[in-house]
Amino acid sequence: MTEGELGNQKLARRPRTPGETGAMESPPCVSIFLVLCVFIQSSTHGQSLGLEPVGRLRAVETKEALQETKTRFLLFEDETDKGCQIRLNHPDTLQRCGFNSSLPLVMIIHGWSVDRFLENWIWQMVAALKSGLAQPVNVGLADWLSLAYRHYTVAVRNARLVGQEVAALIQWLEESAQFSRSNVHLIGYSLGAHVSGFAGSYIGGKQKIGRITALDAAGPLFEGSSPSDRLSPDDANFVDAIHTFTREHMGLSVGIKQPIAHYDFYPNGGYFQPGCHLLELYKHITKHGLNAIGQTFKCSHERSVHLFIDSLLHASQPSTAYQCGDMASFSQGLCLGCKRGRCNTLGYHIRQQRQGKSKRLFLATRAQSPFKVYHYQLKIQFINHLEKPVEPTFTMTFHGTKEENQKITITLDEEITSNKTYSFLITLDVDIGELTMIKFKWENGAVWTNVWNTVQTIIPWSRRPLHSGLVVKTIKVKAGETQQRMTFCSENMDGLQLHPTQEKTFVRCDVNSKKLKRKIR
Repeated sequence: MTEGELGNQKLARRPRTPGETGAMESPPCVSIFLVLCVFIQSSTHGQSLGLEPVGRLRAVETKEALQETKTRFLLFEDETDKGCQIRLNHPDTLQRCGFNSSLPLVMIIHGWSVDRFLENWIWQMVAALKSGLAQPVNVGLADWLSLAYRHYTVAVRNARLVGQEVAALIQWLEESAQFSRSNVHLIGYSLGAHVSGFAGSYIGGKQKIGRITALDAAGPLFEGSSPSDRLSPDDANFVDAIHTFTREHMGLSVGIKQPIAHYDFYPNGGYFQPGCHLLELYKHITKHGLNAIGQTFKCSHERSVHLFIDSLLHASQPSTAYQCGDMASFSQGLCLGCKRGRCNTLGYHIRQQRQGKSKRLFLATRAQSPFKVYHYQLKIQFINHLEKPVEPTFTMTFHGTKEENQKITITLDEEITSNKTYSFLITLDVDIGELTMIKFKWENGAVWTNVWNTVQTIIPWSRRPLHSGLVVKTIKVKAGETQQRMTFCSENMDGLQLHPTQEKTFVRCDVNSKKLKRKIR
């Protein structure tokens, strides 16, 4: 299914919804509503939404027998063009539409439709592909609205036929225009991602399609199915996928959760996207007017599309993703390594490397374009000299060679007990250059201010204060985008204790220095 496709539904008769940066979870009503749409559509047509895979159609129609297609294939000569139709077995349409067999072909494939209209993102992607690339390409669209504008289970079945027709077109181009299938890049959104996979498997022969990109491939009726019944890495020489709305409700998720590509990207964990919460509806109203409710509902699902478009429009600011086992480990900053191909670029300009099994990559993004953020792992060693565990809130300000970043609030997931090192992920929206200084503050909390005042009253202070606060020994930083490692020590080594409301400045230091080692013991 697809929520982006779902989102265009005549849901306008019912209000819709979706979040923000820190909120990785969608309101349950959003996903539940989308899932219910599938059940309702299926049941009203007497269909059962069994999750068993729908077997592939047998390729009974050969390229000789398939004279006409139900799919309309459009070619775009420039970013303002609304498309010129290429007709299978009509070579004159290739010349009339300006097809250049010496250039690659990038074909966009939309998903399930609920209003029989092409969505606006299609024209945005066409414009980005025609204007945002150094090397020009043929840009096409597989318009299968006549088969996609059905209840979901029928559209799923039709996806096989459309895949067959896309394969037939590519084979015809090979024969009539001496065009190589290895120069084909299919970009499929939601249900269109699986159409791309079917095209890749139906085409036959020893050679494969060059590349398939899946933009939040549909989940219902595909999650858990065999590779032969969905998009898989076997369908092209290179397959990459972006998962943006995999939050599950009632056993279904709008986007597929499982890996389906050589590289599977999970922005913000893949569950839900920043800026898509119901509370953001008022922002969408100012931008989309009466269409705001629909835009809010399909926000997370369609975010996959806009992340891809962003990679074309901001090619000089690529978003880097990192291989990781899960989002929890990524949130601790434990996965920012790039050795042995463990990181890659999200979007059009991905490095097309095939190394063993599928790789799951994670990254954080902003709520709007440009989506790129800069990832940092911070490892802070605390020593707690207070009698009780502490659950403080800290703020940090980063200073770099380019600029200073605003304060970032940090709340640890666990108490600070004794001597322990904590690791977590910090993201910055701007490039501050090389990190030179960190200002670290224990924010004022009423409870801990009272505790601290009590401690000050009880302990008889002398010229050499007793250790009676938190000692922050070092802050170790790893920058994901540059792979640079740095260590920061307190600027004032004579007073290492950190007290409530106090701010300390940390500067770059050499932890191997013998003098420094004596100071921080």
